[in-house]
Amino acid sequence: MKLSECPVRATADVIDGKWKPMIVNALKAKPLRFGQLLRTLPEASRKVVTEQLRELELEGIISRTAFGNHWQRVEYSLTGYGRTLVPVLTLMADWGMKHQRRKSGFGARAVEHRTSQQQGDSQVEEPA
Repeated sequence: MKLSECPVRATADVIDGKWKPMIVNALKAKPLRFGQLLRTLPEASRKVVTEQLRELELEGIISRTAFGNHWQRVEYSLTGYGRTLVPVLTLMADWGMKHQRRKSGFGARAVEHRTSQQQGDSQVEEPA
């Protein structure tokens, strides 16, 4: 199968971006104004959030509604189509939490293994 034909790749392309999954997650409960959305992403820059919002809008995942002058009040919400992405991201989040726990368990076991190995090495006498 070619990469361009892979349905998983198509999904990944839509949510590819550091903040896109978090934007979708923030909008799943209710529409948010730009400032409110930024407050849910305190580590994200205004520029990057703006770019990723535009990309999500082009994909039909979110809609942008301007009230009054275009700069006075803008609200973002998930489209009906965008809502179909929420269960996908929920499953990814569940898997991610399990993976993080697994990795931290491996990390602890690896440290334990190295420590016991080092202790075992120090108990072995050097040949004369």
